[in-house]
Amino acid sequence: MSVEFASLLQQIRESSPPVAQVDETWAQGRATFGGLVAALLYEAMRNQVPHERLIRSFALSFVGPAGPGVQTYRAQALRSGKAVTQMEARLLQEDHTMAVALASFGAGRESAVVAPGHPMPEAPTADDCQVLPFVEGISPEFIRHLEMRWVFGELPFSGSSQRQMGGWMRFRKPQGEHLTDAHLLALVDTWPPVTLPMLKQRAPASSLSWAMEFIQPLPPLPSDAWLLYRAEVDQARDGYSQGRACIWSPDGQLLAVSQQTVTIFG
Repeated sequence: MSVEFASLLQQIRESSPPVAQVDETWAQGRATFGGLVAALLYEAMRNQVPHERLIRSFALSFVGPAGPGVQTYRAQALRSGKAVTQMEARLLQEDHTMAVALASFGAGRESAVVAPGHPMPEAPTADDCQVLPFVEGISPEFIRHLEMRWVFGELPFSGSSQRQMGGWMRFRKPQGEHLTDAHLLALVDTWPPVTLPMLKQRAPASSLSWAMEFIQPLPPLPSDAWLLYRAEVDQARDGYSQGRACIWSPDGQLLAVSQQTVTIFG
């Protein structure tokens, strides 16, 4: 019986120090799905920050592959000023650091500067898009919990020359009443690295670092709402690639901007 995303968040909120019991259905190769790691690191930090201070930026480095089982999360405030709190969090297994995150939480303030977010690109509805099913033994295990519908670019390992990739994404089942920043972090990492379609055959790749910028406040959405994701390659060489992505709500609101450095072994 797999442990649902909402239950893992609850484990983090209710334990001290924060601990989660992660099962094999959240695997991404030999490691735990990076989106889940990010969400649990965020939740460990969120507990220590005043609720009016919303997450503005989140940066994560994957130090080692976190396996299934007991995962301990440690969070601490590095500085808390009049409007912004700077936090650090770590994922530990057997006293080894597996991931480190830095995040900035800030309260809103009045400003004369107002600029709209990047507009959502035209896209067919999720119901009209290609379904990416979970295929036992082929799909990463964590896809049991998440659903994707392809819109932009080509599939991984297709030898594509296109620089864009993405589509619709959501949780397969409701995970609580509302979509939260933790849900958003998990969903964004559902998509494979944007450079994988450029490869002509299967080759391993893994995230080295990942950063997210949040547009606040998050609009009220159900926890299983469809979100649109579109990523673009910035550059790739020497076995590393950089890419950026934007995420929109179903009604076209920009929710977050993501940037990722990936190691490619092929």
